[in-house]
Amino acid sequence: MSQGAGRRVAGDRSRSGARSWAESVGRVLSQPRLRRVLPAMLVSALGDGMSMVAVAWLAVQIAPPDQAGVWTGLAVAAYALPATIGAAALARLVRGFRGVRLVAVDATLRAVALGVIAVLAVAGLLDPVVYVILLAVSSLLHAWGSAGAYTLIAESLPEEGDRVNGYAVLSTFTQAAVVVGPALAGGLAALVGPGWVIAADAVSFAVLAVSCWAASPRPAAAPVRPAPAAATGSWRIIAGQPRLLGLLAVTGIFFFLYGPVEVALPVHVAQELHGSASLLGLYWAVFGVGATLGGLGAGLLRHRSLWLVVVSIVIGWGAALLPLGVTDLVGPGLAGFAVGGLIYGPFTAICTALFQRTSPPHALSRVLATRTALTIPCTALGTLLGGPLVTAVGGRHTLLLSALLTIALGASVGAVLALNQARAGWRRRLTGFAYKLIELARMG
Repeated sequence: MSQGAGRRVAGDRSRSGARSWAESVGRVLSQPRLRRVLPAMLVSALGDGMSMVAVAWLAVQIAPPDQAGVWTGLAVAAYALPATIGAAALARLVRGFRGVRLVAVDATLRAVALGVIAVLAVAGLLDPVVYVILLAVSSLLHAWGSAGAYTLIAESLPEEGDRVNGYAVLSTFTQAAVVVGPALAGGLAALVGPGWVIAADAVSFAVLAVSCWAASPRPAAAPVRPAPAAATGSWRIIAGQPRLLGLLAVTGIFFFLYGPVEVALPVHVAQELHGSASLLGLYWAVFGVGATLGGLGAGLLRHRSLWLVVVSIVIGWGAALLPLGVTDLVGPGLAGFAVGGLIYGPFTAICTALFQRTSPPHALSRVLATRTALTIPCTALGTLLGGPLVTAVGGRHTLLLSALLTIALGASVGAVLALNQARAGWRRRLTGFAYKLIELARMG
């Protein structure tokens, strides 16, 4: 085949794959319940995108000047870490809920807790300790809410390929909101203060809660049949899948190394670059642009080697952080963050698809909640470590350290995979050679 013909065939396949993916996304959006709830999820994601700036910036403002790093780390961690406690302590109350109801209870709690924070902040009565406690309360059901969103996709879409694209649509909605949310939050925080931004976040969760409660089926109309106790252990399901265990381990370390970034970046912008909340919002906005484009390609990667995608994302994200760590110039840092978002974009959808593929349907929400409960603490612990680390070495050097260790993690995982593949190849060759010797002995 000539090179020109080969390029035409490759182009035809690419266009065919894009059309197939677009049709699958259309089927996702044609589901009545998803069509009703997904717009509210987009609104809530926009609010969460705004909180990426507001939560940290408010912590910097209300903390004592010499403790900004510590309180920022505590605030960001409190917005996520208690989800692990909620995943275990509240399991009996919510594990029988369908996906849409899990999202509803999480959104309701977040709307109330964030609303109280907003009122106190606007009134000038917010204390750092009270702030951290209320953020912790708001995140108690986050693991179940996150699992519920993906479980809703699985409940609504029968085909596995459609589910992968459904996960990609959900991830892309979240990432697209990061484009607008942080930039909007930066402008609003500069004009009226971060307390009003958190108020907008509370309203966005209230919108999601109302939408999900309205779409939630009546218990009598859609009963959930409990699975036998022997089949409901989500940890046993994960432990029985070595690939899932390996993915959890790598994801946990990856998220732990990312954690300090959420402390180092706002402190770096505020104290080392002497920038405003608008600049911090711009950093997260360009990340969101890249993540949105990357998330749109998740469906096209589902036939690729999972571990090749994971290793590439880990190394790529670490490399993208390097400009922030080696220079105070804003331009290279923004470019690196945008590329980092593009690289990270497909990660959530690809990993969720693997969990969905290997989990029993009746246990999917519990498995996903367990995964979230195990990975969220990793980010939160990294964030907690980031507080004293930023205080000790500064924001930019913390970003550099995170970048170098993340690249080392990806390279190490890649080396282990290559070694395992080499061993498997030698094993196959030796087995084949042994069979040949046996055949020769028999013939002799």
